[in-house]
Amino acid sequence: MSAMEDIGRLARAGTPQGKASLDATREYLTFRLGGEEYGIDILKVQEIRGYEAPTRIVNAPSFVKGVVNLRGAIVPIIDLRLKFALETANYDAFTVVIILNVGGVVVGVVVDAVSDVIALTPDQVKPAPGFDGAMDSTFITGIGAVRDGDRERMLVLVDIERLVGGSHLGLALAA
Repeated sequence: MSAMEDIGRLARAGTPQGKASLDATREYLTFRLGGEEYGIDILKVQEIRGYEAPTRIVNAPSFVKGVVNLRGAIVPIIDLRLKFALETANYDAFTVVIILNVGGVVVGVVVDAVSDVIALTPDQVKPAPGFDGAMDSTFITGIGAVRDGDRERMLVLVDIERLVGGSHLGLALAA
């Protein structure tokens, strides 16, 4: 989609017709962690950057890799592989940091690779399965099913605000 098409889509969002179509379809930035694909609300994404080693912070949880200076702002960096208790990541040329604006706070999340932006209609999103407390799934908003030719891709849709805004991270989100 060109920048002009993007601007037109955003302008239509202010009209009743544009609002209805945006309510029906939501866009997600998809990314990979190991062999799984995840999606986060595209409206929370500020930018995507190559991985650079952050400055470590003493006594931070293991999944908080440290902080980086992003144009004068100190941004905490969270490794989602470690947060999700996945195998240890190898940081390579495909490793990226997704810079998010979550509740007025800028935070970065390390992922293996960014895939693409996908629009999902409500009928493509299924409720997250219940795990009866066996695991913390409060940050999973649903499972997206995307048809890719003759194969179906499953996306774990993540409520990134709930995931990075919890008290366990110590980030104070603006009200």
